[in-house]
Parts: sequence; C-alpha cells; structure tokens
Amino acid sequence: QVQLVESGGGLVQGGGSLRLSCAAAGRTFRTYTMSWFRQAPGKEREFVAAIFWNGNTDYADSVKGRFTISRDNVKNTVYLQMNSLKPEDTALYFCAQRAFGTARSPENYNYWGQGTQVTVSS
Repeated sequence: QVQLVESGGGLVQGGGSLRLSCAAAGRTFRTYTMSWFRQAPGKEREFVAAIFWNGNTDYADSVKGRFTISRDNVKNTVYLQMNSLKPEDTALYFCAQRAFGTARSPENYNYWGQGTQVTVSS
C-alpha cells in the first residue's frame, strides 16, 4: 500500500508561482515514475508532468516551459514548481504513482493522492 499526500496549493494571481509537494510512503519510491495530473470542474483528469526513475521528465504542452517537476528520493517527495500561472491552470492537482504503461494515461496509475486545489485569479 502507498500513501500520497499533496500540499502547497492555494490562491494566486495570474503570473504568480506555487510549489506543490507530494510526500510518498509505503514502498520503494525511487524506482517508480511519479506524475502530476489535474482536473478542472466539468473536465477530465489531464496529464501535467511526469518524472521517471532515472530523472527524465515529460510535460504536457500546455505547461512546458512554465512548470518543473522534480523528485527527492531521500525525502520520498515529488515537487511541481509552477511559474507564470494562468487562470486556465486552475484545477485540483493530484500526484500519482505509475503501475505500468504510458506515463500520460491516468489509467496506468494505481496510487493517487487526495489532491490540492490551485486557483489562479485573472
């Protein structure tokens, strides 16, 4: 069993920054792909960013150049630094641990956090 706990969300003005954290507990963290997804009201959950066991990363086009995903394998924590935030970034942000398959597909993740709300005002 894996527990994922997100933190760091909040209300920020457009152009501002936030740093999300996701603390993991329960099994070997360093060998798994960790990702961030988000879900806005009335929309499907969408991929934001992934970081693989070897440190490689992948980003959705909508956040590339503005968001940075990183991980600390000593602290078992994954981070999402979000800069130049836009109102369209408003969503509930989830971290997740991948079980198998393509990193961009939420169906391939078997552990999820409860989410942290990010609201960007215009």
